[in-house]
Amino acid sequence: MADATPDATTGTATGSTADRPSVLFVCVHNAGRSQMAAAWLTHLAGDRIEVRSAGSDPGRTVNPAAVEAMAEVGIDLSAETPKVLTVDAVRASDVCVTMGCGDTCPVFPGKRYLDWELEDPAGRGVEAVRPIRDEIKVLVEGLIAEILRR
Repeated sequence: MADATPDATTGTATGSTADRPSVLFVCVHNAGRSQMAAAWLTHLAGDRIEVRSAGSDPGRTVNPAAVEAMAEVGIDLSAETPKVLTVDAVRASDVCVTMGCGDTCPVFPGKRYLDWELEDPAGRGVEAVRPIRDEIKVLVEGLIAEILRR
């Protein structure tokens, strides 16, 4: 595990968190899938897992339909902002979960990479985002069970 880890909101180094695993969620715009995944992981795992999200080409705002879909399950994304993917964020994470960012995610030996094939919620209404939100929750629950049993 890395000695310095970027803060989930700023991406800057905050010091050692060797006592807990860290997960980075990456999608292109960091406006939908990765934001929902990070919010689910934070909601379900609490402080047991350090959570980050970023995008290879971050958008200006979080997808309003993703914000609305998450609000329906009691999770507030309204204050979140898309963040740029940095090499330091990947280096400081134990698990990197990509969601459609292709080859733009840096790869480091010894890191665990997962690629979740999820529909992109960009430009879609809340009705279309709900099933994506629910699929992400199931994937996050499985990830939590796997990470915390180690």
